[in-house]
Amino acid sequence: MILTMKYYPLFRKILPLLFITAVIAIGCKEKTEYKTIDGFTQGTTYHIVYSNDVDFVPDSLTESLLKMVDFSMSGYNPESIISQVNNGDSVKVDIMFADVFNRSVEMYRISEGLFDVSAAPLFDIWGFGFKNKATVNQQIIDSVMQFVGMDKVALEGTKIIKKSPGVKLNFNAIAQGYTADVIGRAFDNLGIKNYLIEIGGEIFCKGVNPKGKSWSVGIDKPLEGNMIQGHEIQDILLLSGGGLATSGNYRKFYEENGEKYSHTINPKTGYPVRDNLLSATVIAADAMTADAYGTYFMVAGLEKSIEVIEKTPGIEGYLIYSKDGKLEVYMSKGIKTKQ
Repeated sequence: MILTMKYYPLFRKILPLLFITAVIAIGCKEKTEYKTIDGFTQGTTYHIVYSNDVDFVPDSLTESLLKMVDFSMSGYNPESIISQVNNGDSVKVDIMFADVFNRSVEMYRISEGLFDVSAAPLFDIWGFGFKNKATVNQQIIDSVMQFVGMDKVALEGTKIIKKSPGVKLNFNAIAQGYTADVIGRAFDNLGIKNYLIEIGGEIFCKGVNPKGKSWSVGIDKPLEGNMIQGHEIQDILLLSGGGLATSGNYRKFYEENGEKYSHTINPKTGYPVRDNLLSATVIAADAMTADAYGTYFMVAGLEKSIEVIEKTPGIEGYLIYSKDGKLEVYMSKGIKTKQ
């Protein structure tokens, strides 16, 4: 297994000297307070809560890391490395890109192809990628499927090698979790003891909340019309460390000719998934892993997801599904909820 959680020491070579100097100047405060950082990144929002127990304000560091991730793997940024790779440009990838690519290859193997970042062309034609929706039929899908599959792309040194110019990548199913991990490791290096980092709903946390208790994370009810995060809560999970991510089909979809199309695409068939699994929340050691497994489960469906959760060490799951018109919940043994 690739130990991507050890990547942060490499970042020291590329972070501003301000950060190195600040680490040396760290000291403890007499009274621990909590502060927040909020903003926009990767086409979504972020929210960070941290204990103010060191003599360094991490706002500028957080902003620098977010910009680095955006430049590396945001498909919404035409100047990013991933955009250049997708355009067929010869470009060296950075450490961040390599980490996410290598982990994506591993998840492709684990999921037997159901998690596939090379499915970008499929997301594009269905209108969930970086291009306008096409008129989709079996002929279009067949023409696109020839470019899908991680056997058609490889990382050799610092170069991405594609078997065809039509092969493209989309890291949306894993990048936000990875970003939360990156910031968390930076906070660890600063000596921040307690924090919760949320990027587009994907979370990495450590320690305790301002009340000295486990962090509380609300799980939204997967109902159509529940578009505002936290508006209608299904349950509240308790988290004291590690990553959490939720994937679902109830917010990103469209209807056409009386048919509903979700943003979860099966890379083996080329079509949007139809299953009674509505929402998959995963807890893992890091947010990148939780993020990837959440996507994998939404493609795999309810029964396969339960099977994987129960046989995979370090993976906990909270699955919401429909049965006879009602919401039902599968919860693995390691999940803790607020009573």
